[in-house]
Amino acid sequence: MAVSSCPCPKSFAAALSPSFECRSDPSGTDQPSHGRFSRRVNSVRHGTASFFGGGMSSLILKFPPNFVRQLSTKGRRNCSNIGVAQVVAASWSNNSSAGNPSAAANAAAAAVPAVEPVELIAGDEVAVVEGLKENELVQLDDLTNDLKYSSFLSSDGSLAIHAGERLGRGIVTDAITTPVVNTSAYFFKKTAELIDYKEKRHASFEYGRYGNPTTVVAEEKISALEGAESTLIMASGMCASTVMLMALVPAGGHLVTTTDCYRKTRIFIETILPKMGITATVIDPADVEALESALEKHNVSLFFTESPTNPLFRCVDIELVSELCHRKGALVCIDGTFATPLNQKALALGADLILHSATKFIGGHNDVLAGCISGSAKLVSEIRNLHHILGGTLNPNAAYLIIRGMKTLHLRVQQQNSTALRMAEILEAHPKGS
Repeated sequence: MAVSSCPCPKSFAAALSPSFECRSDPSGTDQPSHGRFSRRVNSVRHGTASFFGGGMSSLILKFPPNFVRQLSTKGRRNCSNIGVAQVVAASWSNNSSAGNPSAAANAAAAAVPAVEPVELIAGDEVAVVEGLKENELVQLDDLTNDLKYSSFLSSDGSLAIHAGERLGRGIVTDAITTPVVNTSAYFFKKTAELIDYKEKRHASFEYGRYGNPTTVVAEEKISALEGAESTLIMASGMCASTVMLMALVPAGGHLVTTTDCYRKTRIFIETILPKMGITATVIDPADVEALESALEKHNVSLFFTESPTNPLFRCVDIELVSELCHRKGALVCIDGTFATPLNQKALALGADLILHSATKFIGGHNDVLAGCISGSAKLVSEIRNLHHILGGTLNPNAAYLIIRGMKTLHLRVQQQNSTALRMAEILEAHPKGS
């Protein structure tokens, strides 16, 4: 990303502030003539599809250096490419203005004259942003959906770092790191807004147990890595497992699980679920015939297993078991904690849900407990509804630690894979290893 040295259009400079003037001084020693200036882009025309389809790496904002200093306190000293990148990347948001503006607001907006369009250039394509008015933010809010899986987020490493943040988060801020929103409740400006929220005409948060802006960022980041429609993050991996089982297996229902399984999960399946009339068949992870037999004998609602399993690291043929279960109308949930979303894409292999104890590799620093479950919006909504009743909500401070931990997830997993392979090669070659 770069800033051109072209002169600032006079009409654009005039719209910024009466005291705003375009200066070519690159030293950054002069102080801005006023506080941080920001505007929101309302409409974009001409060439937007091909512009955003090519990613953001070649984006050129035709603003003068002084304008950069007005925008970014971090860019004031050198007015460099980094200064603009910080503003644009950290400000990208998919928040659309809620509700209809009042007559007074419309009148005030109409009183501000529109300025000449600002050109955004990428290669040979030009996107002309027009309709800039006073007190609007320079953010491409309405284009976020087109950017959701832009080419610059084509790798798992990029997704782990940027997903849920750079392409729009519910927290309006230019901060590169996601803020922690410590609140138990949220306010509505008027009764009509609350009614609109309840009747699903207005998007908002209501109560801390039902959602939090910081937590949503962590959920969207995991969804992007898993290729899932939705993700629900909870207070621990066991919380995710137990709520999922109670939500998806009806009273009197039947599930299939495996012998090699996390001990507390087995205890819950064998001692707590029977109190709800739920029975289970336990099979060897590699015994496909036993799975087929259980599917024939019982009305199985769910097949739940780990892959790799805990603690013996046995892998299940996810594609095969998913095909077998779906023939009989059974759901498949895989606990992929040990694989991480980088080494295994269970949803792409046919599973309906993927679960993680985010305490382990996703968090990665032994300082936070969390669990998550990802899948279709329909299934995750069923689990979310029960979660809202039972609790087990992840604290926003813990959600922040998950977000921070995921910034290095791809680096940590790459090193762990390399180390594990080297250890396996050494043991394989050792005379006592056979």
